[in-house]
Amino acid sequence: MSRFAPPPPHPSGATVPALDRDAIPRHLALVMDGNGRWANDRGLPRTEGHREGERALMEVVAGAIDLGIPYVSAYAFSTENWKRSPAEVAFLMNFTGDVMSRQLPTFKEWGIKVRWAGRRPRLWKSVINRLETAERETQDNDVITLTMCVNYGGRAEIADAAVAMARDVQEGRLMPGSITEDMVQRYLDEPQLPDVDLFLRSSGEQRLSNFMLWQSAYAEMMFLDILWPDMDRRVLWRAVEDYAHRNRRYGGAMDQMAPATRE
Repeated sequence: MSRFAPPPPHPSGATVPALDRDAIPRHLALVMDGNGRWANDRGLPRTEGHREGERALMEVVAGAIDLGIPYVSAYAFSTENWKRSPAEVAFLMNFTGDVMSRQLPTFKEWGIKVRWAGRRPRLWKSVINRLETAERETQDNDVITLTMCVNYGGRAEIADAAVAMARDVQEGRLMPGSITEDMVQRYLDEPQLPDVDLFLRSSGEQRLSNFMLWQSAYAEMMFLDILWPDMDRRVLWRAVEDYAHRNRRYGGAMDQMAPATRE
């Protein structure tokens, strides 16, 4: 028997769809877009959209646990988000740290292992401390791994990996001829993460926005016409049902044989 409690059922009574184990993605990437627009549409401050987005994140993670998805990565604050107004940046910094503290009991109850991917420079020390506390206090959890991508950018991650490899080559720890795709993977922020299977973005925007560029090379992309605070596990379940019916060829293809005709 698991020492962790399952998430509570959805209030509607909806139940998880029956899918083959092989049809469920191992790694789900989330671009949580539309918090500000959700708030603006309701005449609320943008900050209220972010608060409602926290609820949506935990609801989607609950749905991932229900399905048995082992890895979820959430784009919480990008390297480009520093361009926002100082007031919104300050709110997001404080809010991100507060989310880590506020949700820590739930992380522990549901068996969520928290990881952090992103750059340290510019990130507030208080946020780093709370992210590292969540990592440390959930390190033995094994139901699902939630990677919070804070001060993260896909290009920055690859550039940082290149710098680290170049340093190791210069110091004699790495031979240039031994650099392979698997080797590059070892230098990424979270090298244990498998490739992204399902890349999910809310708000109707159809772009990657510099998220998990290396890991998403063969991901199935879904761009949902729904603002992030309106997301719940039922939307995730429908997306995974769609994913389960896609034909993932990874660059390979098979000709479809034409049916035989009678002369």
